[in-house]
Amino acid sequence: MDGASTEEEDGAFTSISLTDDADHSSKSVHSRAESLLPKMMNADMDAVDAENQVELEEKTRLINQVLELQHTLEDLSARVDAVKEENLKLKSENQVLGQYIENLMSASSVFQTTDTKSKRK
Repeated sequence: MDGASTEEEDGAFTSISLTDDADHSSKSVHSRAESLLPKMMNADMDAVDAENQVELEEKTRLINQVLELQHTLEDLSARVDAVKEENLKLKSENQVLGQYIENLMSASSVFQTTDTKSKRK
């Protein structure tokens, strides 16, 4: 038989197979490693999942922030357009009022220059 022999107290020899023990021992280590491997892989996957979750949350937060800024920009652009329109309207009204005042002044004798003042000097 493979392996070493030992003598017991009664004088009988018992064979002990070292190859079986080595196989059993390596199988035990191997099977323990196999059982730990999925746990380690699960832990690694959990860490990766947690990291991916953090990245996903960050991306979602950034996308929401970009969308909010986009809406704010659209609102501000609409306000700028409205103010530009109002400004053009007010400029036009001011021009009309300015002309109206000029016409009133030219029609009034109070605002007319007279040559009599120059003749008195």
